[in-house]
Amino acid sequence: MKTRKLGNSGLAVSALGFGAMGLSFPNAPTKTESIRLIRSAIELGITFFDTAQGYGDNELLVGEALEPLRKDLTIATKFGLKNGDVRQGLDSRPENIKAVAEASLKRLRTDVIDLFYQHRVDPDVPIEEVAGAVGDLIRQGKVEHFGLSEANADTIRRAHRVLPIAALQSEYSMFYREPEKDILSVLEELGIGLVAFSPLGKGFLTGTINANVTLDKNDIRNMLPRFSKENREANQALVDLVASIAKDKEATSAQIALGWLLAQKPFIVPIPGTSKLQRLQENIGAIKIKLTQDELNQINAALATIKIVGERYPTSIQAAEGSK
Repeated sequence: MKTRKLGNSGLAVSALGFGAMGLSFPNAPTKTESIRLIRSAIELGITFFDTAQGYGDNELLVGEALEPLRKDLTIATKFGLKNGDVRQGLDSRPENIKAVAEASLKRLRTDVIDLFYQHRVDPDVPIEEVAGAVGDLIRQGKVEHFGLSEANADTIRRAHRVLPIAALQSEYSMFYREPEKDILSVLEELGIGLVAFSPLGKGFLTGTINANVTLDKNDIRNMLPRFSKENREANQALVDLVASIAKDKEATSAQIALGWLLAQKPFIVPIPGTSKLQRLQENIGAIKIKLTQDELNQINAALATIKIVGERYPTSIQAAEGSK
């Protein structure tokens, strides 16, 4: 496994990380199976694991899985939700940030949080106060690095002036390219890494989901407009494009989607999640994908001709996102 540095922070992690959130969803593997999967990821070279206060019992699971192997691993977690529940709203008051850090340290069975993200920007708390609170935790040795999630360019600049940001976590994939508008350039300018969540478009880019697939009733994608039957059908052109590139490169669609992301910038680290060992192994195979500049230009030109249909979140969540 190759490593990458998250911007100028000096934080070196495996080129692919592991997003653990899905291991706390309905229909997830058992706890024993999940711990086995996380430890298999380590054996395969992954050193970067992502969790959050707001992912149910996920920190407890990750903490137990990683404790015996903690030394050379990087754990990222998040603060900023009221009582750890996204449905209750945001809370990035300094006193809450510090309380969440203490609780996360216990759940993760560790002495330090390697990367501590604000889960979503809280419009009621100036970002300078948020950065100041995390700075206090860094000085106390409880946190190593500061991160933001889904923040806009102005917020990133303001926070970075108070406390250097190691990484921004944002959705980024062939299926969602908004960070290309103004975020990537700001991150490159300031020396900040990008941790890309949902790099496989929540599974859409793998080619396993089309308009004829019936999602399980507990599948969270049922609430996402982009995954309605009609929008899946409308967006099939993207799936077909990825599949054609995969055939030419003798790879899988997932490997092409991840390889494309890795080729965009050297400071991008995708964190695909999975509950299956076979998929984990497949994802790691993306490290071997080599795309020349000509190939990237051709792919990007083809992507530009495809209009993605459907919002990524329901209207209520979109409204909250707009307050960033």
